[in-house]
Amino acid sequence: MGKLEDLTALLVNELDDFKTSIEKMETINNQLHDTKVQIDVSEYKSIIKEHQQQMQSHLNEIKNFERRFNSKIEDAKIYPTWAVVVFILSVLVSGFFLVHIYYII
Repeated sequence: MGKLEDLTALLVNELDDFKTSIEKMETINNQLHDTKVQIDVSEYKSIIKEHQQQMQSHLNEIKNFERRFNSKIEDAKIYPTWAVVVFILSVLVSGFFLVHIYYII
């Protein structure tokens, strides 16, 4: 019977330890549920805002460059269209006459 009593006492002690551990875990679990984690994002907000301002500035610079480039392209017409047409026609007509004169001679 001595061994049975020892085993029973050991089992009771283990059950008490288990019960104590469970109570501690429940306490910790309740504390975890009550704990709220707050993140300070004010520093990140300022960084993001600064980045957005820089991107807007770059976008405005690109639009200004595009506008200036387009105006330069439009102003880049050195010769009017009618002058180019007259020049091409004169080259063709003179070429025609030169070929015609070459075959006559």
